[in-house]
Amino acid sequence: MRVAAAQGVFDAAPRAKRKRRAPAWTHPALYTLIRAATTLPQIVGVRTAMASAGQIGRAFGASRLNRNRVSRAVDRVLFALPHLDREAAYELVISSYEHLCRLAAEIGYIPRLLSDDAWIEHVELGPLEGSLEALFQGRPSLMLTGHCGNWEVLGTTMAVLGFPMHVVYRPLDMKPLDEWVRRTRAKRGLTLLDKFGAGEMLPKLVERGVPVGFVADQNAGDKGLFVPFFGRLTSTYKTIGLLAIRHEANVVCSYARRLGPEEEPAAREEGGGLRYRIELIDVIRPRDWADKPDPLFYLTARYRYALQKMVEQSPEQYLWMHRIWKSRPRHERLNRPLPGQLRDKLRSLEWLDEGDVDRICEQSERDRAYLAENGLSRMP
Repeated sequence: MRVAAAQGVFDAAPRAKRKRRAPAWTHPALYTLIRAATTLPQIVGVRTAMASAGQIGRAFGASRLNRNRVSRAVDRVLFALPHLDREAAYELVISSYEHLCRLAAEIGYIPRLLSDDAWIEHVELGPLEGSLEALFQGRPSLMLTGHCGNWEVLGTTMAVLGFPMHVVYRPLDMKPLDEWVRRTRAKRGLTLLDKFGAGEMLPKLVERGVPVGFVADQNAGDKGLFVPFFGRLTSTYKTIGLLAIRHEANVVCSYARRLGPEEEPAAREEGGGLRYRIELIDVIRPRDWADKPDPLFYLTARYRYALQKMVEQSPEQYLWMHRIWKSRPRHERLNRPLPGQLRDKLRSLEWLDEGDVDRICEQSERDRAYLAENGLSRMP
């Protein structure tokens, strides 16, 4: 699950810095190698494959090549979860790499295992009060998750349950692999939309009542809407809120959490070591933002808060290597005080008390000073 009206907003979003890419003529051979690699776990079995992927992830995370990246990720963990010491934060980051490699191994399993008949052996549903009602009541709906747990399991399970959806994603650079991903997901009811060209299609889909899914925790760049995330202003896409407000859509925030061995019920051994639980975090309805002074700010801040709760529940399944707070709000980049209007908007969020608001404002002041002292416009 990777929109003003929505048209053009994704297209205008900052693209990642261009990286070295394999020449197009190498793609067929590379695709063959990657597909062979995704087949290997199915030969050795789920449990062996998951254990091996975890070991590879830990070794890669702890390698000297990753020293600087891991150190920065540890700093992010310590900021978000200050109750941890550095040793525990380091272990959490290494667990994040372990999780990432397991995600890669699961790519080959998901289309086969999460079928109409077999999904129940691999996915259990947490309490979903309100979410199914939100999807069934005939109102347009948006489904949000983050880079926490396995977003592909979430989307595929919802499609198998009878909620086929369109999911906004970033296309893979390798065209044959991208076509394979699109094709296999479509078999389970997931239609993938290129995020850089989805702006024109999204309003039409939502208006027709087609559920649309987003992996909603990406950095939205300098022009994003800055709302709190773990006590620091964080760039967040406006597009989801604009779509929801324009079409009076329900916004369902959930994620699929991988279950550890201690959580797998003895009666479910046939799950073979690939077990997830779908957790509902929040359902945001039009009545929730209707009377707010700034509905877009409220809705965006509330779904970002739901993303934070996902991470708090399963921090070892979050991708801490992402530069979460890279982009900074305009007042910080221009070395200006936090606007009073922004402080008032923070006070309107019912989950924040005055102490929380003060801490967010004080952190913004520290970030502004850091940028000014170091001649930067972005955080490391």
